[in-house]
Amino acid sequence: QELEEARRWEGARDVRPLDGNVRRWTGLLLPNNPPYNTGAFRFELTFSPNHPLEPPCVTLRTPIYHPSVDREGLVCQPLITHVHWEPSTRAIQVLQDLLLQLDSPDLQRVLRPDVARELQERPEEFRRRAEEHTRLHAEPRPD
Repeated sequence: QELEEARRWEGARDVRPLDGNVRRWTGLLLPNNPPYNTGAFRFELTFSPNHPLEPPCVTLRTPIYHPSVDREGLVCQPLITHVHWEPSTRAIQVLQDLLLQLDSPDLQRVLRPDVARELQERPEEFRRRAEEHTRLHAEPRPD
């Protein structure tokens, strides 16, 4: 049911179980805003055997130049921390929160201080680097 909900959402494409495992999903996130809206970003959502009592783990598999995503693809996403997680939270809400974060970098959610500092102090340089990184690494956007 949650998988079907995610498949119908316009913010992602190709959402499906990874290798047939219903506890691991993959798909493409489609950011709306520059500098990321020229590409698509592969994500992986991994659910604990205790889901929904425990939050899923989100990893961006496509490299992205973003202050809230580290080089391994881990995302600073308070919604999925044990402190903030609610068992009633749906997978679609996790993906929507992630897309919102990609579209609007939040300097309160930082995993790469150097990138956050650049965004704050030299926004034009940040945007240029992020656009170039997107051009080099992001997947083509599906129609």
